[in-house]
Amino acid sequence: QVQLVESGGGLVQPGGSLRLSCAASGHTFSTYGMGWFRQAPGKERTFVAAIDWSGSTTYYTDSVKGRFTITRDNAKNTVYLQMNSLKPEDTAVYDCNTVPIDRGSWGQGTQVTVSS
Repeated sequence: QVQLVESGGGLVQPGGSLRLSCAASGHTFSTYGMGWFRQAPGKERTFVAAIDWSGSTTYYTDSVKGRFTITRDNAKNTVYLQMNSLKPEDTAVYDCNTVPIDRGSWGQGTQVTVSS
């Protein structure tokens, strides 16, 4: 179990960009794969993107490919999600977790609202 704190969300117009950060505690951060997930009100949490422990391999759900980029900085115990060309359907609370998921590690998430 690790402690995770998400930040960087906000209100943005369609086509805009945001950069989310997920700060993790613990010296074992670099041994984990990490993922970003999102959840809109009344809907289930869904996978967005993931990155392996070294940052060498990334995965994205089809709806964000070409628009979102996941990166990590192990020295800072932080994983990022750069979101470009945002769409209203990207509106959700975004949160991060280790991969494999640790249910006890979900943070409060950060709200992303895409609206004109």
